[in-house]
Amino acid sequence: MNTENFSTLELLYKEFRYPFPTLKNPYAEQLQEITENQWIDGEYLWLYEQNPDLRKKYKKTKTAHIAAQWFPTATPERFRPICRLMLWTLYNDDLYEESEPEDIGYVHAQSVAVLKGELSGEDSGIPLGKMLATLRVELLQFIPEESISRFTQMISKYFLGLETELKYKKNKTYPSVSECIALRENSICLYPFLQLTEVETGVTLPPEIHAHPVIQRLQALACHLVTFFNEVQSVIKDEATGSIYYNIVKVIQNEHQMSLKEACLEDLRLHNKDLKEFLELQASLPDFGIWQEAVVNWVHYMSMVLSGWKNISTKLDRYNMMEFPNVAELKEKLNKI
Repeated sequence: MNTENFSTLELLYKEFRYPFPTLKNPYAEQLQEITENQWIDGEYLWLYEQNPDLRKKYKKTKTAHIAAQWFPTATPERFRPICRLMLWTLYNDDLYEESEPEDIGYVHAQSVAVLKGELSGEDSGIPLGKMLATLRVELLQFIPEESISRFTQMISKYFLGLETELKYKKNKTYPSVSECIALRENSICLYPFLQLTEVETGVTLPPEIHAHPVIQRLQALACHLVTFFNEVQSVIKDEATGSIYYNIVKVIQNEHQMSLKEACLEDLRLHNKDLKEFLELQASLPDFGIWQEAVVNWVHYMSMVLSGWKNISTKLDRYNMMEFPNVAELKEKLNKI
């Protein structure tokens, strides 16, 4: 198949379609200013103090604007920890994407301990420990310890996915397509954000609802859908950084020995299959009794993550150009910490 003039961005715009509303939090710019001035150039300045260009790249990623598409109705107070988490995911991804797989276990354990309140940020021994400690304090204003615990489990899933990615990258081996989808479901780091819908709505659903197989499946599908979109979007960047071993498009290409365009179209087919299942489950939710309206609303918010991600990410240089940290610089930063 001729792949000349094949545009991944055009494919994303035209073929990845979501029948969901696209809303944006009106406090996006207010929180973006806090992100840039109080966090990137303030609390967390020490991370990249000697590199204003890299800090500029992080600012251009517009993390608060991404969060604004996912949490369109949160008040400024409730929106703040969500935006802090969004910046944390960016920093954490970039800090450790060049790490040895065995090093992630320590960062994972310390991060979880901080979020559980078992360890202070200062005593954590990891660069983002204080950030997570602050996040925990902020979240506890709005959700109970039980919800924090579930959120922390989802952060743990993310680290497990990250560690698995690094193993494939180190060994220069590809997983199967199904294995890759499973690990990316975790490493895409959407699960933690889905738990924080409770921060936005002020409604804490009981554990039995979160444990319900339909609710769990909807969350997994949401993670898949964002991942399928992301893989097409970042495939050129991943080729440049050697992250091909856990990009689903590249894994499809490797497994089926097909062109990039064909692999992207197969990724789209898998995406549409999962989108169909998501819509079917959303339209026929089980009876949750007195919680029915709250569950319907929660799934509705979940769906807006999908349309929101497409709306914002296709406009960001980080995901569509070569706006990402220099690999050598990241390694040097980790060696200093």
